[in-house]
Amino acid sequence: MDEDSSIDFSAKYKNWIVIKKASVREDTTPEEVAFHIALIRQTIDKKAFELLGIDTKSLDEYAATATASMRKSFSSLAEAVKKLDTKEAKGAISRSCQGKSELSEIAGVYLFRKIAQSLKFDFDVSSEMLSKAYPHLKLPMPPGRKPKG
Repeated sequence: MDEDSSIDFSAKYKNWIVIKKASVREDTTPEEVAFHIALIRQTIDKKAFELLGIDTKSLDEYAATATASMRKSFSSLAEAVKKLDTKEAKGAISRSCQGKSELSEIAGVYLFRKIAQSLKFDFDVSSEMLSKAYPHLKLPMPPGRKPKG
């Protein structure tokens, strides 16, 4: 393997800047590469909706409320998905679009995904999922002050 192999992602748009880098050595495992790729995807996933002007915080709150008393099960997921067809959900989606009706389908996709994630279902490999399968994979500590000791 090339000594200089790496996975690099950087983006700068207005005041949003993200940089994700990982060195890939000969002893780097496929799960470490997948973990880093999952971190990149998770970083940009929500941002795409926010950049379009969708109020993701209000949809996050609606999803949390809609799934508050539910456990992880397919029957709960089916019940929660049925709530997407209610006036209340459609109103939450409409409000999150902030007057841009062309975004309602996209906001609906975000809400559907958030409801599924609230019930611990996901559509993609996530860093949390990989951490459970491979306990040695940990989320990187944010830069800043290091604990003493």
